[in-house]
Amino acid sequence: MQKQLLAKSPREDGKILTVEEHLSDTDNAVMAIFKQRILLNWCRFFGVKDADKFILNLRIAALFHDIGKANAEFDAAVNKKLKQQTLRHEWLSALILHLPSVRSWLASNKSDLDLEVITAAVLSHHLKASKKEWGKPRTVEQVELFLHHPEITNILQKIAEIAKIEGLPAELPDKWLVNDPLWQQAYFDADEAGAKFSDDIYDDIERRSLLLAVKAGLIAADSVASAMFREKKLLEQWVDETLHAPVITAEELETKILQPRYAHIEKKSDEKFELHPFQKKAQEQGDRVLLLSGCGSGKTIFGYKWHQAALSRNQVGHIIFLYPTRGTATEGFKDYVSCAPETDASLVTGTAIYELQEMAKNPSDYTPSEGKDFTTDERLFALGFWGKRFFSATVDQFLCFLTHGYSGLCLLPVLADSVIVIDEVHSFSRGMFDNLISFLQNFNIPVLCMTATLTKTRQEELKNAGLKVFPAATDEKLKEIEEHPRYDVKFVAKDSAYSYAKSAYQDNQFRVLWVVNTVDRCRKIAGRREDNTGLEFDLDTEVLTYHSRFKLKDRQKRHQETIAAFAYEKGERKPAIAVTTQVCEMSLDLDADVLITELAPISSLVQRFGRSNRHLSHGNEFRSQILVYEPDNIKPYQKDEIKAAKKFIEYIQGEKISQAQLAKALEDYSPAERYADGNCAFLEGGYWAKSQPFRDTDDYSVDAILSSDLKTVGELLEQKNPYDGYVLPVPKKLAHQQWKGRPEKMPRYLAVADASLYCPRRGFGEWKI
Repeated sequence: MQKQLLAKSPREDGKILTVEEHLSDTDNAVMAIFKQRILLNWCRFFGVKDADKFILNLRIAALFHDIGKANAEFDAAVNKKLKQQTLRHEWLSALILHLPSVRSWLASNKSDLDLEVITAAVLSHHLKASKKEWGKPRTVEQVELFLHHPEITNILQKIAEIAKIEGLPAELPDKWLVNDPLWQQAYFDADEAGAKFSDDIYDDIERRSLLLAVKAGLIAADSVASAMFREKKLLEQWVDETLHAPVITAEELETKILQPRYAHIEKKSDEKFELHPFQKKAQEQGDRVLLLSGCGSGKTIFGYKWHQAALSRNQVGHIIFLYPTRGTATEGFKDYVSCAPETDASLVTGTAIYELQEMAKNPSDYTPSEGKDFTTDERLFALGFWGKRFFSATVDQFLCFLTHGYSGLCLLPVLADSVIVIDEVHSFSRGMFDNLISFLQNFNIPVLCMTATLTKTRQEELKNAGLKVFPAATDEKLKEIEEHPRYDVKFVAKDSAYSYAKSAYQDNQFRVLWVVNTVDRCRKIAGRREDNTGLEFDLDTEVLTYHSRFKLKDRQKRHQETIAAFAYEKGERKPAIAVTTQVCEMSLDLDADVLITELAPISSLVQRFGRSNRHLSHGNEFRSQILVYEPDNIKPYQKDEIKAAKKFIEYIQGEKISQAQLAKALEDYSPAERYADGNCAFLEGGYWAKSQPFRDTDDYSVDAILSSDLKTVGELLEQKNPYDGYVLPVPKKLAHQQWKGRPEKMPRYLAVADASLYCPRRGFGEWKI
């Protein structure tokens, strides 16, 4: 028998962690995390009515979750003598829970223990338990088990003590055998119980709430226990200092966020800041609200005023703004959240490490000095944010728990202890919106959703999910702004758009924003191709280009250039010209004089229009010129979307068009959508859990490293430093897995892209510039 059962590979300093220690640490993490305010908010979030029952079942799951590591193959793996194990350890743990002796032992406390909840949490805690694949042996036909080891006996005794069970389970096997009747019966019982459990929780909402709370709680506790060993921290002290910080008060929000923001606005506008009447009404709207308010009207300050009222009704330690994209989350962070002290505020995106580093190098109005070095490990990345209080984040970083996203599940103790604002909900794909509806219907948390425009179908869905609709245009001052004529809209031939753009820039010294639907057309319009077939603006200025296919370090530069060129400024405005894609549509304070755009879905067009004459900075008589043309290829959109958009433009084209007219036409002409059914993978998982993308995946793109950056990325990998700044999305057909000089340590999901197809100013495409 083994002297010690290792739960992890030894640390670099030689320190080891035994299975018994890790299981006890995970139990301790449960008690450290789920107490006081966090326990109350966790139970409220999931709808758990019996907090004691939740704690008991979670503790038993925590003490059982890694018992499957007591086997010879796992011991060989942590000692680097075996690459692939026959069975994942959590599969073995779940099978052990279905052995007759273990089952009958635990069932002696049927009134308090829910064995299916415990088994589901144990089986799915690494999100590698699909119904079809779980438990299937991958290599040999037998594995030696160490279930009679003193460490396992000690853990079973602890379980008995906590659950008030007499004795210990008898007849524990010393081998797993593929054709052994004992194990075959365990497989059969697990599958049968899992199927029945899925049916049971469909009808029993209270039991489902307990299941979800325990499954998520185990992942959080296991992550904390593992991280504390890895990072050499004292568990309970760390949790108390981060998660259990004092509640945020309305007064604190006023001092740390709003007053600095008001001062910044006054400095920029040279006018005394005053709240709009609709912003003052934010505190009267309740805990579930949908704000409909035009572009540039002040939605974010409304959001913070709503936060203040929600804080007075809810005892929480975090406030969160969620945005649809990295760019919008970063802008939200720079404009609002970063006003707060650096120890309180954070940006949470897939590339947050790099974003924060670059902000520190290139300070803007408010810049935190972010000192934490998060690793690429999702658990450590997520846990690193537990001590923050004010967040600007991409929506998937927090809501991906709905599709079994690991980082989102690790952030759930923060989310459940929050009040949140979700911005730009019009831009969510159908799949993302389905998940949003599921979130609103099934989890109890104060939420404000915001957007400038929204189709009738989606407004109905949000109302049915419990949101109160608050149209900001009831504010007389804002209504006047919404109804003010801003635009002259024309449907034009594509060929005339180029000459109009050039003359608008040269003759009128206007700021011209051209929006297209694909990266290749963006590059073609902005710069001449090597074969001289592209259009080129023969101007004495750089034509700015902004789209998604830049490596991150270059995309940030293009983003900053575009924001700076089209920022609202009082007084003199310098002419500029930029060609962009859909990335310009959301939460970016661009203020163009002329907008040229390809046909796109109606909601996208309305958002694009909102990037022009945004602040009426030329005076009330000025109208921005909006030219709309039909591209040769409608991709990436569908025929019905473009057909509806043509009718929309035909209806609203003309002079003196207002935001209010656009919003009304959007409601009238947008194609009807199906309604969400309220389900999501997390709700329906039952025994099973397998991570899925939160966003609708782009089957045409993959993340890649340019061939010219392979050496640099290899050096960063060796030094264990972030290399996010060198990653860019490229078309799948132009991605290569094999390339000379590819670093051995570079993750396999990253492809290599030909650097000759890349330009730092124009991005990546199918042809050289």
